[in-house]
Amino acid sequence: MDNIDTVLITGASSGIGLELARIFASHKHNLILVSRNAHKLKELAYELEEEHESKVHIISHDLSKPEASKQIFHKVAELGVQVDILINNAGGGYVGFFHETDAHKDLEIMQVNMIALTEMTKIFSREMIKRRKGSILNVASTGAFSPGPFTAVYYASKAYVLSLSEALRIELRQYNINVTTLCPGATRTNFAKNAGKKDMPNAMDAKAVARAAYNGLINNKKIVVPGVENKILIKLPKKLVSEINFRNQKRLSLNAYERK
Repeated sequence: MDNIDTVLITGASSGIGLELARIFASHKHNLILVSRNAHKLKELAYELEEEHESKVHIISHDLSKPEASKQIFHKVAELGVQVDILINNAGGGYVGFFHETDAHKDLEIMQVNMIALTEMTKIFSREMIKRRKGSILNVASTGAFSPGPFTAVYYASKAYVLSLSEALRIELRQYNINVTTLCPGATRTNFAKNAGKKDMPNAMDAKAVARAAYNGLINNKKIVVPGVENKILIKLPKKLVSEINFRNQKRLSLNAYERK
């Protein structure tokens, strides 16, 4: 990757996305930051341009809305810049019994985690193919390797991301395009709070996860799983991991799932 490369990061206003923005800016990359939170994006852009020699563009957009990916692409075109590195980091989830949750929540999760990610990858990879150069980092989860009771749709969506990314890595390599999948475990971000649960006691720091993701991407790794415990977890039998997931989500959820 050249220092002049432009990096587009979704979900850039907090957590892993924010830390990735800081890392890329520290390496003099130009940035396009995407998030729903315009205020936080402006604050981050100011911070990065003050501390580093990066040009930072911000796009406030909600990827849970249909057509969001196309609208983001058009805004990038209006900026007159090309995306050399695409990071699909935006994601969402919830904790709860599948049958008790509003189907609208499931559709929103699938829209952000799967559909928008697929559209962003398709749209921007076509431009990369023309230049025969590019890198894509798709953020999945250790949940991609096993079912997740109480977080069924989220885990299923991340399994989709992993499968898609592995397939595209093979398809796109002939065009000199690298596809890396980040599979973090529990991470201290706003995700847990938004999903209706508490952080896991062994949750990793977002900065450490972002550093592992950056190193994996620049070294053309297929899959990046930060943390020794997480590397062990994905090697365990699915049945055992599903039971571990069930107990952890039930114990740490902010809601009571015990039925009398």
